[in-house]
Amino acid sequence: MTVEATVPEMLPTEDPFLATDADLETLAKHWLARGRMRPMTGEEMRGADARAQRMGMPGERLMEEAGVAVAAAARALIVTADRPVTGVVLMLCGPGNNGGDGLVAARHLSAAGFRVAVALVSADERPATRDAAGNWDRLEGLDGIERMHAGGPRAVAMLGNGIDRASLVVDALLGTGVRGSLWEPIRSAVDLIEQARRSGVPVLAVDTPTALDLTSGVPSDPCAHAEATITFHRPKVGLLTPGGRVLAGRVLVAPIGIPSQADPT
Repeated sequence: MTVEATVPEMLPTEDPFLATDADLETLAKHWLARGRMRPMTGEEMRGADARAQRMGMPGERLMEEAGVAVAAAARALIVTADRPVTGVVLMLCGPGNNGGDGLVAARHLSAAGFRVAVALVSADERPATRDAAGNWDRLEGLDGIERMHAGGPRAVAMLGNGIDRASLVVDALLGTGVRGSLWEPIRSAVDLIEQARRSGVPVLAVDTPTALDLTSGVPSDPCAHAEATITFHRPKVGLLTPGGRVLAGRVLVAPIGIPSQADPT
């Protein structure tokens, strides 16, 4: 069943339900109508995002809404997996806007009392986009947040020390799939995600597990595997393929303020 009409709902920043200790199933039901909408390809989602900004929805606001949704999904997965809330949430953030969503989520998780270790997994010391860089700067000096730069394989490997005691790992590395093998340090970060899963730590993917293509559902080498994936606006075709379902785990679809008029015709 698909829903094509505009879905009346609160955006994450306005939704008091997201402050509750809901589990994944309850949160998925909260966003059920959104999850039943017609799936989009990765290219269609990028077009809708760009059109929404041209229609007056700032990219910074879209990132804030997405990050709040990620924080809610992270809390729900911790509850569902019965992980200790005293453990660290390891946020692996790539240099683009997918990483920016993770940076926003880190801020909101910290405000909710979680300890968050935020790693910028990039050769560069700052995120590559304006909105992500702004949210990186906002984390400086915040209580409960350790911010670090993981610019190469050795720095990424050091993040694995004590990974089995983490409450959760959030994969906010890449928002779309890639062709061919991954590059460093993203490749090492995917290896770290798999190390965490082998230790029993649940993984939440932002938009898609790195690097599962949102259009084809074809994974790159290597590809992350998640217990749950939070994606935005509409379901994604690649997450609904047989292979995509295995890698993405439980998929939740959250609104972020993209109007239906921005969707492809």
